[in-house]
Amino acid sequence: MLPPRPLAARKGRGAVSNIQGRYEVNGRESFDDGWTHDEDGDEPAPFKTHVTDEFAKTILSRNASPDIPFNVSLNPYRGCEHGCIYCFARPTHSYLGLSPGLDFESRIFAKVNAPDLLRRELSRPSYVPESIAIGVNTDAYQPCEREFNITRRVLEVLNECEHPAALITKNSLIERDIDLLAPMAERKQAIAAITLTTLDPEISRTLEPRAAAPARRLRTIRTLTEAGIPVRVSVAPVIPFVTEPELERVLEAAREAGALSAHYVVLRLPWEVNPLFQEWLQAHFPDRARRVMNRVREMRGGKDYDSDFSLRMHGEGVWADLIRQRFEKAVKRLGMNMTSGRFAELDTSRFRRPLVVPTTAGKRSGNAAGQLDLFS
Repeated sequence: MLPPRPLAARKGRGAVSNIQGRYEVNGRESFDDGWTHDEDGDEPAPFKTHVTDEFAKTILSRNASPDIPFNVSLNPYRGCEHGCIYCFARPTHSYLGLSPGLDFESRIFAKVNAPDLLRRELSRPSYVPESIAIGVNTDAYQPCEREFNITRRVLEVLNECEHPAALITKNSLIERDIDLLAPMAERKQAIAAITLTTLDPEISRTLEPRAAAPARRLRTIRTLTEAGIPVRVSVAPVIPFVTEPELERVLEAAREAGALSAHYVVLRLPWEVNPLFQEWLQAHFPDRARRVMNRVREMRGGKDYDSDFSLRMHGEGVWADLIRQRFEKAVKRLGMNMTSGRFAELDTSRFRRPLVVPTTAGKRSGNAAGQLDLFS
């Protein structure tokens, strides 16, 4: 049997393969059957994006992780078309029987009943308001949001109920909702975080292929700031020898655009993210792939990843400490070291329960499911 052909990058996609999920029963192995040759010059077949309606049963997720600054989150979608190769949420597609690779960024599930579910949740007598983080396991402003408007309808509910929210995104589509976010921010009920990994458009094009370009994200920071919406920059992930050399320049550019504070996360490689990232390295940076992984292991106690709550965000060892010192010195110099209490500072005292509460949120009717009526 001939050896498998080297994996090649697909235009507009982050992952270079559809790696098997850890819960799949049947294995897959590629091999060269002799029909395709390198000299043919054929690019890998494109992966089209398919968005499927999902009628969720619940919409608010709660966590007790000590290294995460929020307790409640809302994700309007499953999967993310931005295709960021480093995304820690990729392994969640394994729960759906799909690949955390190309499937994660091309097979998206839209929680079309999210606004109705949110109304029902906020109307419960037992509900106690606290800031909701929107877009954690998925980007709430990924491309399909232009069509589905789920994030906007969620914000309309929160604005109506005067409920605080925090958004994180790397897409300029958030500017569309300034008419909602600005009055919420004026009431101290909205903040935004823009992820800025690199200033290099060539790196960004392969690292996070369908997200907004770095220059466009900087303009988004400026636009939100000018509208009175507090903006924080998320320098995540810091990848040794790839984005790490730009750390100070990224912070300087974000501060110049108007960002008030910043935080960083070093590269995390949980579950299937690990082999997917290493495939990406071999496809795009074969000359430094070994150096990158050696440095990652140095920051993870000799392992590819350590999930310990005290270590997973920033790592350990000399290199991790060096990155921490560089970050702390830069944010102090730039006046961006306001890092604590940003969620607690949002005002929950004005919360009021929704006036209109749907009775069938989360249930799929026959028509919504695309089924024919028995007597039609």
